Amino acid sequence: MEKITPEMLLQAYAIGVFPMAESQDNPELYWFDPDPRTIIPLDNFHISRRLERTLRQKKFHVTFDTAFTEVMKKCAEPAPDREETWINDDILKLYSQIHHYGYAHSVETWQDGKLVGGVYGVSLGALFAGESMFSRVTDASKVALASLLKHLHAQDFKLFDVQYTTSHLKTFGATEISRDDYKHRLSQAIELERNFLV
Repeated sequence: MEKITPEMLLQAYAIGVFPMAESQDNPELYWFDPDPRTIIPLDNFHISRRLERTLRQKKFHVTFDTAFTEVMKKCAEPAPDREETWINDDILKLYSQIHHYGYAHSVETWQDGKLVGGVYGVSLGALFAGESMFSRVTDASKVALASLLKHLHAQDFKLFDVQYTTSHLKTFGATEISRDDYKHRLSQAIELERNFLV
């Protein structure tokens, strides 16, 4: 595959395609276009009562875009539930570049001054494509994702793409739609102007 540039990466997201590596140590990147595609509906997501209580208790300090590269690096680290990750050095470099241009964002959760959870993804028009998340203490990534969902809803984003279904994402209301349906929603979402940060 030819070297992917930040411009190519954004053009790919605009047509519903994204890159992944087979493993952290594999330099090759491959394009993916899943069918079905998993989204979390922004007008009908679910946050459990227990998680709402955790949010109210402010056990974590939540920030946006204050530690993007650190969140990516922690997402790339092996964890008990995933020994291999798809985030290699090229992925890290590419997404850090589009973050610099204002197209990739992170939500961070902190405890006692330490980064303990987070999520990052790509913002294009009224689309937000969630890429990966990590947690080092209980509920840290859930708080990050819940905070992101509330933020996207408040900013009137229309499409939250999470690519593939996991049991973790199902608890937030993740649902599968066809590739054609996704592409239709995508084309409408990227035509709208939205600001991730205000």
